[in-house]
Amino acid sequence: MKIIFFLFLVLAASPAFADPQIWSVNSRDDVLKGDARNVSIRPNGSLALSPKLATVYSTDQPYVWSSAIDAAGNVYLGTGGDGKIFKVSPAGSGSMFADLAELNVTAIAVAPGGELFASTAPDGKVYRIDQTGRSSVYFDPKEKYIWALAVMDDGSLVVGTGESGKLYRVRGANASPSSSVIFDSIDSHIISLAIDRNGVLYAGTDPGGVVLRFAADGSAFAVLDSPLREIHELAAGVDGSIYALALGESASTAAPSPSPTPGASDSRTVSVPRAIPVAPTPAAKSKYDLTGARSAVYRITADGENNILWSSPTVTGFSLYAHQTGNGVLLGTSDKGRIYNITNTGQEALALQTDASQISTIFSRGSDLYATSSNQGVLYKIGPDTVAEGTYESAVLDARSVAAWGRIWWRSTGQVEIQTRSGNSETPEATWSQWSTVRGPSEGTSGSPRARYFQWRAILRSSATPASVSDVNLAFLPANISPEVLSVQILPVNVGLAANPPVQIDPNIELSGLDPVTFGIPAAAVAPRRVYQRAARSFQWTAEDRNGDKLVYDIYFREVREESFKLVRENVSENFVTLDGQSLPDGRYVLRIVARDSLDNPSGRALSGELVTEPFDVDNSQPAVTAGEPQISGGSARIVFTATDRSGYITRAEYSVNGGPWQAVFADDGIADSAEERFSVQISSAAAGEHIVTLRVFDASGNAGNARAVVRR
Repeated sequence: MKIIFFLFLVLAASPAFADPQIWSVNSRDDVLKGDARNVSIRPNGSLALSPKLATVYSTDQPYVWSSAIDAAGNVYLGTGGDGKIFKVSPAGSGSMFADLAELNVTAIAVAPGGELFASTAPDGKVYRIDQTGRSSVYFDPKEKYIWALAVMDDGSLVVGTGESGKLYRVRGANASPSSSVIFDSIDSHIISLAIDRNGVLYAGTDPGGVVLRFAADGSAFAVLDSPLREIHELAAGVDGSIYALALGESASTAAPSPSPTPGASDSRTVSVPRAIPVAPTPAAKSKYDLTGARSAVYRITADGENNILWSSPTVTGFSLYAHQTGNGVLLGTSDKGRIYNITNTGQEALALQTDASQISTIFSRGSDLYATSSNQGVLYKIGPDTVAEGTYESAVLDARSVAAWGRIWWRSTGQVEIQTRSGNSETPEATWSQWSTVRGPSEGTSGSPRARYFQWRAILRSSATPASVSDVNLAFLPANISPEVLSVQILPVNVGLAANPPVQIDPNIELSGLDPVTFGIPAAAVAPRRVYQRAARSFQWTAEDRNGDKLVYDIYFREVREESFKLVRENVSENFVTLDGQSLPDGRYVLRIVARDSLDNPSGRALSGELVTEPFDVDNSQPAVTAGEPQISGGSARIVFTATDRSGYITRAEYSVNGGPWQAVFADDGIADSAEERFSVQISSAAAGEHIVTLRVFDASGNAGNARAVVRR
């Protein structure tokens, strides 16, 4: 989502007015954040009418896990979680065909004679189902899961299992089929199977993410080792290539999968006003860098080369269909039940979006293209005609405060209508305004009421000129929000703050209204450095303006017993201040930091916010120290010193004999923490003569006082 800021040029003497903001939806990533109904999203982000999506049959089951179509055009749907199989005729009439004992029908394959093989999970079994719907257990490998089935050219059945990761081949009639393990994987699951145009078998594994190719003698050769964990789907291309859908650690195939189920990705768009600095665009990654990817699509050519066509850190792919043209795949997802078209060159377009949460399978017979979904379990027919009307709803703009909506403009062809609505709840619902049509072929003013949130939609209708729309922009002006001083840090006494040299910004950048971050200039101000400064009292604060206005600060102080604040600094641009503590009488004070957004707002619109600090002490008085008469006994002397502090309290003391090293001494009561303390110093005077004992005392503000005693022997 892009936020652009306009600058109104005014006379130098005129006050600066808050800039309007522009919300632009003009790229594929921007557009994909919205909801498309009967609308396709092209690789460049423009909208067009999608192929027709007709509901053929609803199973009334939550999940469709598997599907197959026979030579007569009958479609079979394997569902969960009641383990039912439905048969749908070419005319669209359907009914339950078989009811198996397990919960999920994970795979279906049609035998050359028209019989159906179906696998189940958990407690994986393979059933043989005749054309009347009568089922019997055909193969029971005593595995927890059976994930995939494939019928070889010789009529034998290949079975992929988990959790032992074995690949079986089953031959023979229903009464006594023979089976053998053709591969025992080091991975836990054989998830997917495919047979290419030459009858070569491929298998995908989990959690190793390996694609295996099997020779006629049963030997396996790894043609792909993905960094993602699960090869969830394999699809054979007409040119002999194999397409593989790989899922990452955080992705899942849904209910019966061995992989953990992810949280749903949040596709709702939240705009970023100037109050929050927009982070620089992250450096582009190589398409071969799958760090953080949730899913990826590979193409493995007939000669064994592999290439990544597509990957996403947010979208979880679920089903894969190889185009009969040979140019790429259709990818069904668990993201809004969408189907993407991905070409062999890696171009991605959103072909269509359903009302389901997941596209479970995609398959075809001749020119007829089908898809199934989960939540709910439905069979769809796709195309070949386009729809007569489609609707696209944008993501929701959060203006961060109640805003006035201005001009909205776009690029379009054919019959396109733009409507807008607004509201003050984060999710559009009944409390929002009704949709309001924007009058104008390519621009107009939004009639939606002032509010915090905004949404637009495009209605595309079939016409002689194909309908399309792109590059939708909205100007808006958020209401001004008072700045906030969030916190104030009071630094220790004698610590001053000095500004570091500021980052030099070309004044033309600010005059143009562009964000300095765009030019690589850090958004945050350079932090001050700390320096020793006698009696300094320093304060550093954090403040925020949700409109992104520039802030200046006024600093006031008062003694806690006083009623009114006194101004000590005005129009401070930094978020820190250092006061000379020696300029204030001893006492206990508070500071008031006032943040103002007057630089970016006229006088009638400017606002302020403030925060009063916790009390702090100013103490410039030295402790007073008096020395008692030395008490001499034998070869030692004991001197008692008394220290008092007028404005604070004593924290430590040390003594020196004859100008020698300072040595710590504790207060007589064990701890120095009061305004008056007594210290006893015991020294040994081996030599006769005169000795000078000096006691130095410090208070909490670092002030020092001393006194001395003379010891004579």
